[in-house]
Amino acid sequence: MPEQPDGAPVAGRGPGRTRAAVEAWEAVFRLQATLVRRFADDDVWGGLSLREYDVLHTLTRCPTGRARLGELSEQVYLPQPSLSRLVDRLERRGLLAREADPADRRGVVVALTEDGAQRQREIGGRHAASIARHLGHVDTGELGELARLAARALPPDA
Repeated sequence: MPEQPDGAPVAGRGPGRTRAAVEAWEAVFRLQATLVRRFADDDVWGGLSLREYDVLHTLTRCPTGRARLGELSEQVYLPQPSLSRLVDRLERRGLLAREADPADRRGVVVALTEDGAQRQREIGGRHAASIARHLGHVDTGELGELARLAARALPPDA
């Protein structure tokens, strides 16, 4: 029997498994699309768009609070030209700064400023409350299971 990357057997191949995979994907996609629309409509963003906040949040998860545009583009799922324009707007607001990449002086990294980090924390608290409100109909145990299953379903290279 084929194995998964963690060594566990892959159960069920064929049309039944394909159907189950498609149904699971469609459920996850509908959930994500519905929640993103609702989050975008929430009054928590303090003048930022959901995408702008996503860039600030993503940088807070980087060990140094910095990332090259290409790396950031992969994490926020925006093409690099769109991300560049978004970064320009955040830089004009003083929330991000472009710096020379210490590992490659020809390259540029995007760095979160103190104002950007503070803004992310403020919005992040409101956004977390919004997430809890939108998922309030799901009990804590089920939320844990959802998180576990989503992490389990990620491709090994993600």
